[in-house]
Amino acid sequence: MTGTKGAKAAKSSKTAATTIDPTAASAGTGLPEALQNLSIRIVEETHVRASVATTFEALLEELGQENKGYEGVPMPLTLEAWPGGRWFRDLGNGNGHLWGHVQAIKRPTLIEIAGPLMMSFAVASNVQYRLKEADGGTLVTLRHTALGLFPQDGYRDALGEGWKEIFERLRQRFAKA
Repeated sequence: MTGTKGAKAAKSSKTAATTIDPTAASAGTGLPEALQNLSIRIVEETHVRASVATTFEALLEELGQENKGYEGVPMPLTLEAWPGGRWFRDLGNGNGHLWGHVQAIKRPTLIEIAGPLMMSFAVASNVQYRLKEADGGTLVTLRHTALGLFPQDGYRDALGEGWKEIFERLRQRFAKA
């Protein structure tokens, strides 16, 4: 992975578009209301002034060892970036959390992960990051869909916040160059 080397290759970053509305995410999709309450769809895009390859490597770092949790607390994850590879949090002594498995990877344009992610209840999730060259840099699109028994305590509303933070860290990484 590229570490700070990737940041030096980029000149600036900007947000292209962001759409995160977990509470109304299923609206208009044709799903019955009962399924809308069991599903979530988050779509977010950002644009960074770096090559697709540099952005992809930086994204893998942000999803892995550079990951941060609530309030920016370091929460490194291991992302085995190959088909079937695990995405997990190792707490040591055989303890940890499995977030998912790499369902597809096409360097440097796609990484797709399926699994429960950070959720410890009955849920199936699919997360896709797609990267493509655009406007002198890279457009990164996130799509997170999930079906599950979401708690009724505002969990669905807060779920998209972590994805926004990953994009913000990615933008900051390239803004430093």
